[in-house]
Amino acid sequence: MATSLDVRSALITGGTGGLGVSVVEAFLADGWRVVVPLIVGGEQERLPAEAVAVEADLSDPDDVGRAVRLAAGEASAPLGAVANLVGGYADGQPVADTPLADFEAQFALNLRPTYLVTQCALPRLVAAGGGGIVCVSSKAALEPWAGGSGYAASKAAVIAFARAVAKEHADDGVRCNVIAPTMIDTPANRAASPGAKMTPPAEVAAVIRFLCSDDAAAVNGAVVPI
Repeated sequence: MATSLDVRSALITGGTGGLGVSVVEAFLADGWRVVVPLIVGGEQERLPAEAVAVEADLSDPDDVGRAVRLAAGEASAPLGAVANLVGGYADGQPVADTPLADFEAQFALNLRPTYLVTQCALPRLVAAGGGGIVCVSSKAALEPWAGGSGYAASKAAVIAFARAVAKEHADDGVRCNVIAPTMIDTPANRAASPGAKMTPPAEVAAVIRFLCSDDAAAVNGAVVPI
């Protein structure tokens, strides 16, 4: 548990999602100050009361900047972690039949917010002496399936992006790692795949929190299967 002398802030996107709530809870339990961007009208009631919510469209650079400034704005709790959880999913999109706009939409959902948030947060993390970034990819990035080219390609791009960040800022004390989960046990996944074996969100959240902590100081540019 962090003490009042070493409290840091974490910016967690997608914090009201099936995985996000567990990640927010894990960071709060470990003593972090947690800032969560929400879309307008987002489900703030799903967040613990201790979390700091801010309305922001993470596809918009200005909104991203405002959210990052809030996360990095407490001198007593400098920004020390970013968890990029926002993303989307699409199936049933064979390459021969899928319009380009539908293919590119997966990159807008899975890569654009991760790029914008990370880009904006990096100078703050460097100024604070370093920290951890975690991006969420998928097993599909490594083992695509027929009909999932847009989703798989966009999640593979997340891995390449995160590894580039890891190399660019290793000397600044900023680490960037990726998790590549299979199915996480969320209501949406249970409805889509009843009976399938899934990983509880709390277990995934524990991995994300670890990768952002000082205990993972030697881990950078890793792709962690879950």
